[in-house]
Amino acid sequence: MNLSQSNATNTNVESVLATNKVIRNTYLLLSMTLIFSAVTAVASMAMNMGIMTNLASSGIALLLMWFVLPRTANSGAGVGVVFAITGLLGFGLGPILNHYLAMQNGGQLIATAAGGTGIIFMALSAYALTTRKDFSFMGGFLMVGLIVAIVASLANIFMGIPALSLAISAAVIMIMSGLILYDTSRMIHDPNANYVMMTVGLFLSILNIFTSLLHILGAFSGDD
Repeated sequence: MNLSQSNATNTNVESVLATNKVIRNTYLLLSMTLIFSAVTAVASMAMNMGIMTNLASSGIALLLMWFVLPRTANSGAGVGVVFAITGLLGFGLGPILNHYLAMQNGGQLIATAAGGTGIIFMALSAYALTTRKDFSFMGGFLMVGLIVAIVASLANIFMGIPALSLAISAAVIMIMSGLILYDTSRMIHDPNANYVMMTVGLFLSILNIFTSLLHILGAFSGDD
């Protein structure tokens, strides 16, 4: 083996190790933030917070994501920002969970939505990790789909069409599933992937899948 081949081999090994480190750090931080957000959600439920809590918490979390997270993602402070974002989103989820718990089969709906979300996430992540396919080509399509879903959601606030609301929820599940594949692929193939940013992206996908599944299940149960 000549010197150039040896250098290429060393580079590939270092790249694989770096990628594995990003994946390990991402999933470790993601699991911790999911637990933390569950704790803040339970706290919000116990305090019986109103629905405006969801809007306020989500708004503050978005501000942190837009203006603070990009500046701290490469430092230790970024981890604290991630916990602040996910904790706020969990706290805002409390009123929604209380709404469903007030239904006759609310506990079962929440458990089913949580289980379905877990299955979707694990299946998609396992597929992306084992096949190591590059899903970067999906980025443009997913962004367009996300924009369309947001616009449709805003429009439906005024139109109030139940069927459109369900269609949007189904579309969100598909888009977020695509984003899980996209983000997992980035951890494998993108040498500049940042585990702090990856954690927030995956957390948002999981949260949106959960709430969308909950909405669909609630609607078909006849109680939503």
